[in-house]
Order: sequence, then C-alpha cells, then structure tokens
Amino acid sequence: MSHALPLLVGGSIAIDNVKTPEDEATNLLGGSASYASLAASYFTDPVHLVGVIGSDYPPEHLAMLERHGVSLKGVDRSDGASFTWSGEYHQNMNDRTTHNVAVNVLESWRVNLPQELSGSPVVVLANMAPVNQLEMLDQCNAVERFVLADTMDLWIGIAREELEKVLTRIDLLVINETEAREYAATSNLMKAGALLRAKGPEYVVIKLGEFGAILFGPPEVNHGLFRCGAFPLPEVADPTGAGDTFLGAMAGYLASLGTTDYGFEQIRDGVVRGTVMASFTCEAFSTRRIEELPEAEIQQRLKLFHQISSW
Repeated sequence: MSHALPLLVGGSIAIDNVKTPEDEATNLLGGSASYASLAASYFTDPVHLVGVIGSDYPPEHLAMLERHGVSLKGVDRSDGASFTWSGEYHQNMNDRTTHNVAVNVLESWRVNLPQELSGSPVVVLANMAPVNQLEMLDQCNAVERFVLADTMDLWIGIAREELEKVLTRIDLLVINETEAREYAATSNLMKAGALLRAKGPEYVVIKLGEFGAILFGPPEVNHGLFRCGAFPLPEVADPTGAGDTFLGAMAGYLASLGTTDYGFEQIRDGVVRGTVMASFTCEAFSTRRIEELPEAEIQQRLKLFHQISSW
C-alpha cells in the first residue's frame, strides 16, 4: 500500500437486527459506511469514516474498525440513540421485510467534515440522504479527486432534485437494478445505464444481486460495457451489506492504484474485486466474515473467479 491514496467514506453507521430462515442475530454492526470502510481497508490505507452514532453504539464495533486501520476522526458522537434497522430475509434470501427503522440521530445529522480530511482524493458517498451527500461534497476540496456514490429507491422518490445534483458531481454511480429501472422509468437496463451516465457520472454500475453487475462506461472502450457475474456460493447466510461491501472494496482498490485518473480497465478490475469481497460478506451475519479475512484467501477467490468466468 506504499502508493495508496487516502479514502474518505461517508454514510450511515447503524445497529442491525437480522433474521433469516435459518438463524437470527441482534446488535450487529450495520450501516452503509461501516461495511464500505471495512471492505476498503483491505486495499488502501488510511480509510476515514464519516457518520454519526448515538451513545448506545456498541464500542466493540468501533474497536474492530480501528483494528483494521479505519480512522474514526470523522465520526460524530451524539447523546441520542443510534440509527437502527431490523429486518427479516425470506426463503430465497433475495426478498426481505423491514420490520423497523429507527432513524434517531441520523434524522438531524449534518456533515461536519474535519479540515484534515477535506483533501482526501478518493471519496465514497455511501448510502445516505442526497442532502448529506451534497454537504460532504461541498466540504471536500481536493483538486484532483474521484467520487463514487450509492443511492436507494427512497431518495429517488422523495429527494429527486437533490439526487440529480449529486449525479452531476460524481464520477461513478452504484445503483441496484430496481432503483435503476425506477429512476430511468424503463425496464431495459441498457437504456437505464445510458440515461444515468447522461446525468453526469462517467461510469455507472448497476448491481444485479445474485446475478452480478453491469458496468457502463465510455463507448470507446470495450463498447462501454462489462458484464460481471456474481461469485457462486453454495449457501448465503446473510446478504445484508453486500452492496456496500462491493462499493467499498471497489473504491479501496482504485485508491490503492495511487492515482485518481482511472480508465475503463481499472474500473472493471475494481468491480471484480468488489464482487469477490461482497461474496465473503454473504457467508456470515453482518461483517463477521470480513473482519478476519486473510489476504491469501481473497487472492485465492479472485483467481478462482477468473477461472470460472473467462474463456
């Protein structure tokens, strides 16, 4: 990591309670920025986490992130209760029911970026309200920077205007297929990808869940397309946070290259690494699988993924 660039990750830091057909667990580490920053730490250093937690946030989760080299200088502490999500996955593990969302401290949170973090050259806007994403961007002042962002269907419905502004200021958008279809008002993902790119980001990644992802980029290279499958798993324990892991690992890999000038091939390689890291996340509740993940195991899965995906 000698040439790696600092990475800034902003978004939600949560407490999750998850039930699956086979098991359930409570008081888990959750939140988009939590997963993304942990995944990124396997590729680059330092990783700075930006978000807000309440007085009830489990200290062991913060200690684990710090062990991985995730800096908590940008984490605001509040006397209120932490953002909490409780949900249940159904038999196919694709469909889930949200039983409770307690926004708590996140509702009134405003990004207050420490000055020392404002020059970070690679920025991740993990899932949070577009107004918070814009606040974070306004406080980032690196002349040369690369910005990745995620969103969700809620913001498409209630914060469309702010989301449109975010799209004009980022380089890469990550969005799932349902959200892409909703935003673009089309069932055709090729059209959706093209429309999203026209809104601002040079690159768009549409996540397809267990079927992988599609990367859209400038048409001059590889017809502007890369179709990546998902790593096949014999069993999925908990898919929570897989998309955020994907985003963080991709960003971490890009930062590890020591530049902010990425071409299609570098973005493609980031998508592959994000895919592999997301597969590990699905193998256990919360971040348990990716808390202690040997580098050799990551490389072994990357090699296997290449073998089963190319011809």
